[in-house]
Amino acid sequence: MLPSLTPSHWLSLHGLFTVTGLLVYVVASHVLQQRRNPSAAIGWVFFMFLLPYAALPLYLLFGTRKLTRTGRSRADARTIPHSAAGSAWPAEVAAALGQPCPAKYRALCVHADGSESLRALLELIDGARHTLDVCSFMLGRDTVGEAVISHLAAKARSGVQVRLLLDGVGRMMGGWPDLSPLVRAGVRVGLFAPLLRFNLHGRTNLRNHRKLAVADAGCVAERLWCGGRNLAAEYFEAQSGCAAWRDLSFDLQGPLARQAADLFRRDWVFAVGAEPPATGAAAAADAKPIPIAAPGEAAGQIIASGPDQADDTVHALLVSAGYHARTRMALVSPYVLLDDALLMALCLAARRGVEVDLLLPARSNHRLADLARHRSLRALAAAGVRVWLSPHMLHAKAAIIDDVLALAGSTNLDSRSLFLNYELMAAFHDASDIARFSAWFDLERRAACLYDAQPPGLWRDFVEGLVLWIGFQL
Repeated sequence: MLPSLTPSHWLSLHGLFTVTGLLVYVVASHVLQQRRNPSAAIGWVFFMFLLPYAALPLYLLFGTRKLTRTGRSRADARTIPHSAAGSAWPAEVAAALGQPCPAKYRALCVHADGSESLRALLELIDGARHTLDVCSFMLGRDTVGEAVISHLAAKARSGVQVRLLLDGVGRMMGGWPDLSPLVRAGVRVGLFAPLLRFNLHGRTNLRNHRKLAVADAGCVAERLWCGGRNLAAEYFEAQSGCAAWRDLSFDLQGPLARQAADLFRRDWVFAVGAEPPATGAAAAADAKPIPIAAPGEAAGQIIASGPDQADDTVHALLVSAGYHARTRMALVSPYVLLDDALLMALCLAARRGVEVDLLLPARSNHRLADLARHRSLRALAAAGVRVWLSPHMLHAKAAIIDDVLALAGSTNLDSRSLFLNYELMAAFHDASDIARFSAWFDLERRAACLYDAQPPGLWRDFVEGLVLWIGFQL
């Protein structure tokens, strides 16, 4: 029989558990150099004090934010040759954050709608001759998911080396699509941090939200498809009387695709483990250096953000843009939950005369995000930012700054995307291509109406703050 414990014994055990939890938090944060927003740090400390029995296991599961040490010496920053294209501030800031130097590309196509995007994706898959790498947060158990599976399997059977990387949670959200036809055809399938695989390294909450498809990296016909679309039907085509979600994606050719292939390779090794050395065309492609764009050539960079990066790269680029922009900033995201630094940068840009436009859906597919976003939107509107609400479910993610930078990819303007998820944005420095993204933004904005900022009541203000606090921890 276990001895009965007096209240003083229970109090002592509670105190011991609380101290243990706080020690684990402090030591882990110091050793792993986990930089946190002050509100997040205070939240974890209070959680440990109030409910240490729940806080400690949740911290072990969800507490890690960076898997790469954040300390960076000046020697770690890349140097862009003065002759490189795109050597204005965006490329220099990106390189200082450890991102690759601008690489050339050609034949950029910004997709007009989901049908064009799906057609471009399937053409890229069908046109692969040597290697094909596909990464997506979600693969739907629907017509689009089935089409992608069918085309990937056909390529693998034809002798192309095919890899598919899906996020563990995303696979569940997509309805657990049947991947056995891919495995039978010879496609190598990897799951990024499967949900049911217990992990003591704090990686359970770090999701891979990157979306890309790269064919024949390193070959003459190397090609990249990228953007914000998951591989599920609602991102491409109308379903059961509901319109397709509005999104942004693109495809291109040239060495910039190799930067995306390198990023995929690192994610694959993290999720699946090291593989035997590549052979044939794949080995030759791996050995090829990525050429830096020359003056006059269209130049771009693949900007990776997430736990595998020492810095919060996309966030840093957007904050820098707020202080560098001269005439215009145009941003689009389905979810908008801004931290203080980015909120201040956008507000100050508007107050010093920059035309700042923010486009988001009037109603997204995440009700809590819609509730919590009003604090940011009220502050932006008060500073002179024009906040536009689209009548469509707009899932696109992009930022256009003057005629020097266009960012397009998978990163939302919320804390999870900017600080927790593995994300990917492509940075374009060519003025004519930046104008094409700007034209896409203006076309989407036509149907939108201006946000009407209303002061919140006491109860709504409390609920918004609570949702924001919880959201930052997760």
